[in-house]
Amino acid sequence: MRLFIFGTGFSSKAFVEEVRDQFEWIGGTTRSPEKADALRDLGVEPFIFDGEAQGEGIADALKTATHVLVSIAPNEAGDPVLNQYASDIAAAKPHWIGYLSTVGVYGNHDGAWVDEETPLNPVSKRSVQRVAAEEAWLAFAAKNDLPVQIFRLSGIYGSGRNAFENFKKGTARRLVKPGQVFNRIHVADIAGALKAAMAKPSTRVFNVTDDEPAPPQDVVAFAAQLLGVEAPPEIPFETADLSPMARSFYGENKRVSNKRLKEELGFTFRYPDYRTALKALLKTV
Repeated sequence: MRLFIFGTGFSSKAFVEEVRDQFEWIGGTTRSPEKADALRDLGVEPFIFDGEAQGEGIADALKTATHVLVSIAPNEAGDPVLNQYASDIAAAKPHWIGYLSTVGVYGNHDGAWVDEETPLNPVSKRSVQRVAAEEAWLAFAAKNDLPVQIFRLSGIYGSGRNAFENFKKGTARRLVKPGQVFNRIHVADIAGALKAAMAKPSTRVFNVTDDEPAPPQDVVAFAAQLLGVEAPPEIPFETADLSPMARSFYGENKRVSNKRLKEELGFTFRYPDYRTALKALLKTV
């Protein structure tokens, strides 16, 4: 089997680590030649793709790809992969296509539970573009009779990207917006969920998110407790100094269900909640 990845970043690299033994060859794109060596070290043949035009060698690589993972954000022109390589992927007829999306497509639900059947109501521009990209991939699946699984990811963390890192950098803050909760997902569980889904190709949407939506300030306080340091003071959301993007995240309040992932794929989370994950990540600090 041969795997081709569009956008070999944090989540995709974890997936490579999870499934490398299943593939005789793995190729992946990066935007910069400077990052190509890091992909080679991971055992991934690098290809340069900026999303604006076809990259050298990619069309040929796709001809023999049995599995394709897409981890590139859409833009105003739509999904870069479909814009440049729809016909190549359709001709190759891969056994499985995975598309990494975001729970941001649901928008704000004032803390209520949402699942894969909940009508989409994106708020931010980037989430509106994600909805359009999801729809384009589902249309592509129907037109070409190919399995496309869409994975809606919540806030991603893992080794090198977690609450402890903010303490190291001195940027840890406890922002408090009453009633606000977020779901999270450890990158290892993204990799595990993709592996489980890949074994059962279908055209289906899955939420990939942990069991416990929680207030963000609770995560910071628990990390401080594990580190044995004092938690930073609480800062009211209304008076916090935030970038427009950071503030927009707090405009979307929902609890995301992972029931379908568990029931249909039989998936078991390694890190079902932030406490379990942070206790494990503490060993790497």
